[in-house]
Amino acid sequence: MKIDILHAGYCTAPEHIAIHGGRWRSIHFPAMFALFRHPKFGAMLFDTGYSHRFFDETKKFPKRFYRWMTPVTLHEEDLAVNQLAGFDLRPQDISHVFISHFHADHIASLPDLAWSRFIYMPHAFSRLRNLPSSEDMKHAFLRGLIPSDFDSRSQEVDMSKPILLSEEYAPFKTGYDLLGDGFIIGVELPGHAHGQMGLFVRDENGKLFFFVADAAWLKRSIVENRPPHKIANILFPDSEAYRETLGNLHSYYLTHPDTHVIPSHCEDTIQFFKTPQG
Repeated sequence: MKIDILHAGYCTAPEHIAIHGGRWRSIHFPAMFALFRHPKFGAMLFDTGYSHRFFDETKKFPKRFYRWMTPVTLHEEDLAVNQLAGFDLRPQDISHVFISHFHADHIASLPDLAWSRFIYMPHAFSRLRNLPSSEDMKHAFLRGLIPSDFDSRSQEVDMSKPILLSEEYAPFKTGYDLLGDGFIIGVELPGHAHGQMGLFVRDENGKLFFFVADAAWLKRSIVENRPPHKIANILFPDSEAYRETLGNLHSYYLTHPDTHVIPSHCEDTIQFFKTPQG
């Protein structure tokens, strides 16, 4: 399976919020998405990054605060659907979208993918869909980004059928074989958002990638087991679980140096994979 790591737009925020002891200057946080090309299921995405709908949904108060808190830069060529054209793909060619969680910077192009099957942890969305709209901002959720036919194209992860993971994945012990062929294994990464899902994905050369979504905003946080500033706790539904997940990622990183660990917003990591290797 071929894997390409891309991003659709970026926001800016102070580094010291994202990692304890970081600099006070603002840095870029790209909205990563990944393209998987599977021999049987064809082209698939992990998340989608931003789209222009983010700006449409945040024109009015109180949602405009979302735009102010995380100023977003997005160019037409950055859109996921436009980048797909560079791989000779159309939106209708995307068979599946694996949704890590439902924050706006991960789902903004879902309405552009009108032929895709959406795969996600069931409690990632059930916690949000029944919220009063007045609480959307608290959860960084913009319900206008959800396609009108979302339910008919949803495929919730069947959490009654976990698989035991080998030592290759320790300290992560259970996961979910999302395609039934071992190519893509979903694992829950709690703390940052309800039902946040990470993916272990193996490429055509046998190389293992671990997409960890927002379990850490920067790769350095994982390498050094350094969490965000305490003020970021107000953004998390479970700050204790966040720290436990970060500790598990740190342990995994130390014991599996050959795996590419990919946070969704680390500019250094994304730039590394944009540069031709070898």
